[in-house]
Amino acid sequence: MKNVLLISVLFFAFFSNVNAKKTYDLSSPDGKLHCILNADKNLTLSVNLDGKSVIEPSVLSMIVDGKPITENIRPGKATRTVINETFPLKGLHSTGMNHCNVLCIDITDRASALKYSLEIRLFNDAAAYRFIIPGNETVERYPDEATVFRLPSKSIVWYHDLYMHYEGVHAKKLIDTVPAGQWAAPPLTYKLADGSGYTAITEADLTGYAGMALVSDGKNGFELKLGHSHPVSYPYKLRYSSEDVARLSRIASVKGTITTPWRVIISGKDLNTLVNSDAVYSLCPAPDKKYFPEGAETEWIKPGRAVWKYLDGGGDGTLTVMKKFSKEAADLGFEYNILEGFWSRWPDDSIKALVDYSSALGVKIIVWKHSNTLHDPAARLELFRKCHELGIAGLKIDFFDHEAKEVTDLYESILRETAAEHLVCIFHGANKPTGLWRTWPNAMIYEAVKGMEASKLTDRATHETTIPFTRMIAGPADYSVCHFGTRRQNTSWVHQVATAAIYCAPVITYAATPEHILGNPCAEMIKSIPAVWDETIVLPPSEIGEVAVYAQRSGKTWFLSVINGLQPKTLSIPLNFLDNGNYSALRLKDDNSAPIGVIVVHDNASASQIVTLNLAAGGGYMVKFDPE
Repeated sequence: MKNVLLISVLFFAFFSNVNAKKTYDLSSPDGKLHCILNADKNLTLSVNLDGKSVIEPSVLSMIVDGKPITENIRPGKATRTVINETFPLKGLHSTGMNHCNVLCIDITDRASALKYSLEIRLFNDAAAYRFIIPGNETVERYPDEATVFRLPSKSIVWYHDLYMHYEGVHAKKLIDTVPAGQWAAPPLTYKLADGSGYTAITEADLTGYAGMALVSDGKNGFELKLGHSHPVSYPYKLRYSSEDVARLSRIASVKGTITTPWRVIISGKDLNTLVNSDAVYSLCPAPDKKYFPEGAETEWIKPGRAVWKYLDGGGDGTLTVMKKFSKEAADLGFEYNILEGFWSRWPDDSIKALVDYSSALGVKIIVWKHSNTLHDPAARLELFRKCHELGIAGLKIDFFDHEAKEVTDLYESILRETAAEHLVCIFHGANKPTGLWRTWPNAMIYEAVKGMEASKLTDRATHETTIPFTRMIAGPADYSVCHFGTRRQNTSWVHQVATAAIYCAPVITYAATPEHILGNPCAEMIKSIPAVWDETIVLPPSEIGEVAVYAQRSGKTWFLSVINGLQPKTLSIPLNFLDNGNYSALRLKDDNSAPIGVIVVHDNASASQIVTLNLAAGGGYMVKFDPE
């Protein structure tokens, strides 16, 4: 009997050990976020935050040359490591934190005997995974993915489709009611039931691969789809035909090792955690010293604010008018003047004259270019060299309009070649950012948003209080902030000014002409708003699509910025983010007795005070605190 019992115990211990090797629990450095991977036959991943589900068990699906390699697997060696480093950032805060626990598992596909790795990284605010599949450098292979991310029931999800390539308007729905076939452009943001937290799904380090979008399965899941399969829908000209899409699919091959972009699940108890996550940047490599000797602090990469003659009149595209724009940009203390396509019709001596005139005022020139002129490598290099020789600071490149591998390869070629010529890039008509600013600090900003150019967007108040917590989780958006005309629709002047702080970016473009800014009572405040911040705190009662309340610090100066959605609100905001001592305050308040009114107040403030606001629909509030 004792022998039978001993055998039973050993049998149980052996099989318990076998099962243990098939289930892996990776925790975040603070122990609050957990990622559980089950590797019994297939790969099933789940994520929970403080014991509550963030991602329900989701089957990871990787496909190579049309054959699944994750459906009948055998796990092998598992290695655990830790990464803990900081790096400079330009945006919501000045120091990025890359602190995560890492699990790398060797896996064999039983059917093909193909060996590959799955790497998982867990931060305090995010989980991420990628596949690494070794291969012959001379052999082309075609990767694909079909993972379905399972969202917890009763989550509220904000998503928009791929209309005009990442320029949709977010819908807000209960996940249980989202029908099958709904496309979603990452980041896909959702609020967990019972207010237990927020989550966003996106990708990082998109290089040498097609971009990721998501499509609902009608069962609380969103399936990963690669760029060549994305629908292409425009209200005017269809830039990519079905034949084009088929061609893009055919050329999505990878030679050698297939390394997928990171699939990223950002999660936190509040919106401040979501907004301030560094995971997307942390998952990208550090910059190459060959191009960026001082990394993000390399001398020719300068954050700044830009004027732009496109959305608010300002005269013809002549040298005289552009000199006026540069002069007024200098009067505002702005760093850039962006020229639309008219510059390409100027003789070189006119361009050089504008560059030299502007430079003397401390203003740099960025010029617009259509991406379809940059597919030929020789033509691209000739343009970039010419820009460098003329003293142009960078390019605003437009109309990429797709996320197939051919297009993502073009982004990378442009970034490498412009870096060699010391040129910064604004990507307009572009896909969502994937953290590549860390690798290529000259990638100043991507559009991927329905911005101020969308003149028919009537409910701008809801849209502008949604995108800080959805699209901008992936990185800054080239929105074109601050318009005082009819384009602002149902938002106030103060609301518009506050977006300039909340929508910060390495290069942030103002929609209003510099003349209209200088003549506006908000001009003193606008002049003082930096392009990037040292610290950002998203304060309660911020809520997606309803209100955004941001405290932001530059040096020792703090700003409080509030933008409201459609519903009037009464808010009480403690100023306890301020340090001890007294502050002089410059305040902008809505004057609700006037259609476009603003009240400018100079007074004092301290950390013990509470600001009480009565905000109208689409209203705003802003205050600058300078220590005395």
